[in-house]
Amino acid sequence: MVSIIVAVAKNGVIGDKNSLLWHISEDLRFFKQTTSGHPVIMGRKTYESLGRPLPNRTNVVISRTATAIEGCTVAHSLEEAVAMFPHDEEIFIIGGAQIYALALDIADRIYITRVEHEYEGDTSFPTWDESQWHLVHSERHECGEKYPYPFAFEVYQRAK
Repeated sequence: MVSIIVAVAKNGVIGDKNSLLWHISEDLRFFKQTTSGHPVIMGRKTYESLGRPLPNRTNVVISRTATAIEGCTVAHSLEEAVAMFPHDEEIFIIGGAQIYALALDIADRIYITRVEHEYEGDTSFPTWDESQWHLVHSERHECGEKYPYPFAFEVYQRAK
């Protein structure tokens, strides 16, 4: 099963200059809890922004040029990366925008943290047709422990 996990600002922005624009402790915990023990697939720039493989996960980096990245498996396409795992295993696409755009066609589930604030950034989540998806879970927060704006965790399942 292919799942996308992403945090998106109200205006669609997901990052700027290869980094996150907000720090929501609850979202970081949600990401860790949701993806731990599962494979994560990311583009090279996303991997570089992390600076290291994520612990307790099989890390797959999609790169056209790299042949080896310490602690990670390198794939040269999304299809190659997805094919490394059994179909019934939940694998997570964790970015960036180009990889998300490719994954939208094959994803079964989307975990989206909707950050209810606008941010300036150079990277946005691709446009997706929400009518092709069913909202199966939603959990809204008025603010975080250290984050002043509302946000919501939502899970969508592809409509059959």
